[in-house]
Amino acid sequence: MSETIIFWHRRDLRLSDNVGLAKARQKTAHLVGVFCLDPNILDRDDVAPARVKYMLGCLRELQESYAQAGSQLLILNDEPSQAIATLARALQAKAVYWNLDVEPYSQQRDKTVCDALEESGIEVQTFWDRLLHEPAEIRTGSGTPYSVYTPFWKNWNRHQKAEPKPRVKDMIPLSEEQQQAAVESGAIALPTLDELGFSWDNELLLEPGETAAREKLEEFCDRAIYEYDELRNFPAVDGTSGLSAALKFGAVGIRRVWAQTCTAWEQCRSDETRKSVQTWRQELAWREFYQHALYHYPALAEGPYRDLWKDFPWENNQEHFQAWCEGRTGYPIVDAAMRQLNQTGWMHNRCRMIVASFLTKDLIINWQWGEKYFMQKLYDGDLAANNGGWQWSASSGMDPKPLRIFNPTTQGQKFDPEGEYIRQWVPELRSLDTEVLMSGKIPPSDRQQCEYPAPIVDHKQQQRRFKALYQQQKNLS
Repeated sequence: MSETIIFWHRRDLRLSDNVGLAKARQKTAHLVGVFCLDPNILDRDDVAPARVKYMLGCLRELQESYAQAGSQLLILNDEPSQAIATLARALQAKAVYWNLDVEPYSQQRDKTVCDALEESGIEVQTFWDRLLHEPAEIRTGSGTPYSVYTPFWKNWNRHQKAEPKPRVKDMIPLSEEQQQAAVESGAIALPTLDELGFSWDNELLLEPGETAAREKLEEFCDRAIYEYDELRNFPAVDGTSGLSAALKFGAVGIRRVWAQTCTAWEQCRSDETRKSVQTWRQELAWREFYQHALYHYPALAEGPYRDLWKDFPWENNQEHFQAWCEGRTGYPIVDAAMRQLNQTGWMHNRCRMIVASFLTKDLIINWQWGEKYFMQKLYDGDLAANNGGWQWSASSGMDPKPLRIFNPTTQGQKFDPEGEYIRQWVPELRSLDTEVLMSGKIPPSDRQQCEYPAPIVDHKQQQRRFKALYQQQKNLS
């Protein structure tokens, strides 16, 4: 009888196109999955209930998939450094396999788990799975990591992409003795959201699990990808993939995603459709750029990339921040976006840029306040992508343009010209004439009638104030 291997799932909640899992299956059919509910993550104050709900849904389907393939997914709820090694010893496992992550905490945790396993004489095998190219693979000509996206994209795009890995199947279940040993070493039934201390009653925009993720990918690549370049910036239009949560938790494999773009490319019959497919590929490269950046520069998780911003004199008005969080700033496009976030756990990417610019450049509030609030709400919240996006908007991150300020009124006029998105999420403004709604100058009488607040700041004044603070800081540095 071949020896047991444990596969530790983290951000790869699927059986298909899973590099580490496929490698483990090549070694043995005696393969069991495990997922550890990590208190170091779940007990943080920036965990979104919607994100936990999506994760639990993915785990439920993954358990069913394991059962159909002949094995099972065990659930632990403890410190991984103790729980993984304890389970491996109890099952007399030959090895524990897992896929690597870029986040600083994950790397620290993995080293601790690795040390505990090796002390027990248990083999460890790790793999890169969530990236098309691992961080060491994409380097500048001088061998350093990229800190600017465009040259990163050009290099990244030239590299050959791996094919999707086959779905793992025909596994052998644990013996009765191993089942008992698993329970005695801490394996539990998958808890509910309530049992973990979270509550989220709203629907999720994407059904959890590998099945829904693959269907969403196929639907997007069958239709919307061909108009992506034209429609992706309009929040009232369903023009994006909707796959962000699936990519965050690995409910879909990135090699399968790329393969679908190749199929879509082959179906293109015009320069416009090819441009759209390429634009979405560039968004996949942005995702990897931020993952690579966090891996190479772990200090990004704690503060700005650019030294200029380390002591920036943020004003951090608490009342203004609360108004921003609640979607009552008096700027309709900003308020619509924040209400969408609060009610759905998701926000359109164009709107993420608008509200981030507004918080940092109009309200002059530290971008880290907004970054944390997003992580408290987003069901697709990912440290690398969220941090990268916020630092880009704040001008503190990896972007060659020194200062970028969005005008919330002109952004609304350009990307929600008929006010459809605003009316959906700020219903008190539905009765306003479109020209008035989008003007940026809603008369006080109309605001009063709609019970909608006046702007909490004046954009032009705040723009001047912010630029003055920025110049002052530049002079000091």
